[in-house]
Amino acid sequence: MKDDRSTDLKPEVRAYLERIGYSGPLDGSAAALAGLQEAHLHAVPYENLDILRGIPLSLDVPKLHDKIVVRRRGGYCFELNALFGWLLRELGYAVTDYMARFWRDEPDPPPKRRHHVLSVEAEGALWLCDVGVGGIVPRRPVRIAEGIEQQQGDECYRLERDEYFGWMLCERKHGGWSRLYSFTEEPQLPKDYIMATYWCENAPDSIFTREAMIAIRTADGRNTVAGREFRIFAGDGVQTFVPQTEAEYRDALKRYFGIELE
Repeated sequence: MKDDRSTDLKPEVRAYLERIGYSGPLDGSAAALAGLQEAHLHAVPYENLDILRGIPLSLDVPKLHDKIVVRRRGGYCFELNALFGWLLRELGYAVTDYMARFWRDEPDPPPKRRHHVLSVEAEGALWLCDVGVGGIVPRRPVRIAEGIEQQQGDECYRLERDEYFGWMLCERKHGGWSRLYSFTEEPQLPKDYIMATYWCENAPDSIFTREAMIAIRTADGRNTVAGREFRIFAGDGVQTFVPQTEAEYRDALKRYFGIELE
């Protein structure tokens, strides 16, 4: 375990930690890693609004930092996990980037490789970290080990091995196990994500170009947007509404996701 580095941080790192509201230890531990991921998922929304508005995305860390930390926006997997991986490296973690296939709700399996995930070393173990999914995913890192059921609140996950697709993250649903996403252990460079994100931003059959997809975890549940419909999940209930004007829509974005569009 590394020494706490909270007294020796770059201003950009401090700003990121403030953005996600994290004030816990920075000692390189698995517990600190879990705290960072959970804080991120409760503070930074998943969203594809720039894609819908025709604003080209950048995966360069300074531009991601400006968008997500300074301007307090969100992003999707290629943005969010790129910046989160940068943060973890700045804090002393060893991070490897992988490309993944997203299986949940895939209409035509096997899916394309269009998802970015992270493998992070902490306390002698490897952990799967991911802050870039709009749906329900692990709120804390999942240990990369075969067959271990890992309970997280009322959710449960495990990793299986597939001969062709590599590691398969599965979620327990309705008494059985369903595929969430898979990844192989081929390290990726930042430039390896350029073509994948270009396809997601521009392809006619990309789900990201069809309608708004926004989500964030909350203390009581999660808030989401599908198209124009806002869904506020709290406990066992859900409130839904559709803003009737552009002003109401922007007010709801700010209230439920902290998003202010330029």
